[in-house]
Amino acid sequence: MVSATLMANSTLVTEFLLEIFAETWELRLLLSVLFLLVYLGSLLGNLTIVIATTVDQTLNTPMYFFLRNLSILDMCYVSVTVPNACVNSLTNHRNISVVGCAAQVFLVFFCACVEVLFLTIMAQDRYVAICKPLLYPMIMNDQFCVQMTLASLFTSLIIAGVHTIKTFQLSFCHSSMVPQVFCDIPALLRLSCSDTFNNKLLILLTAIGVSGTCFTLITISYVHILSTVLRVPGKGERGKAFSTCVPHIIVVSVFLTSGAYVYLRIPVTSELVQQIALSVFYTVFPPFLNPIIYSLRNKQIKEAVRKITLRFSFQS
Repeated sequence: MVSATLMANSTLVTEFLLEIFAETWELRLLLSVLFLLVYLGSLLGNLTIVIATTVDQTLNTPMYFFLRNLSILDMCYVSVTVPNACVNSLTNHRNISVVGCAAQVFLVFFCACVEVLFLTIMAQDRYVAICKPLLYPMIMNDQFCVQMTLASLFTSLIIAGVHTIKTFQLSFCHSSMVPQVFCDIPALLRLSCSDTFNNKLLILLTAIGVSGTCFTLITISYVHILSTVLRVPGKGERGKAFSTCVPHIIVVSVFLTSGAYVYLRIPVTSELVQQIALSVFYTVFPPFLNPIIYSLRNKQIKEAVRKITLRFSFQS
């Protein structure tokens, strides 16, 4: 039903043409290999977290519950765009159907919304754990964790669905060449010959309502965390808190600001290279950097990985 509606409303266009990384084969090969390595690194890092937090029962806490969910999401998020873009660039295949493009738009928007909501919940979890430790078991109980996860997924499902339907209700008759290596709403709005004011307004309201609120909550949480840690006498605890909080804030800031720039700077036609580069910051970097921030600097995760590695080595 939805597919038929999308096809019917996308007048004069039966398929879209995506951009590739570069026109020269050598540069396409170099960039494709680079992005594939980042992709494999993202999969390996996030899969390691999922296995470690699942197998090791000592990591059965709310913090690692959300971290496991974030890692599963990041593997899906980075898989939506990177493999297809790399294959297209290597094979010089640019075609994507309208329904396939709609699916990619939905999945990118859905994963981005869930990502920022999960990061917000994780910041709140650390705030309660550090600033209100006595209330932590009461607030961050199993029921609350499951409810927050389901609420994030359901909210993102609705938001992504609304944006996707609104986008593909437009008519695309200016051109079928999407100025992006994957289907993205800002790029598609520039192709439309319909009035896109309502679409842009919806994006602005979503950015303010979801991204703005989440960034504010994350910032407030870490301000409280850092102010609490600064009152602790030991320098080691301070350094540990700063080494965890600062990279997280940087990743969240880059994720939100790059996404906001691409989505809110719709009326201006920017350079293709700049557009692709900015898109990398909110689609590729978070899944790649999150495992580094949350696990490689975490002694419990590293210990769990060591135990699992030893267990498999003994069995073999």
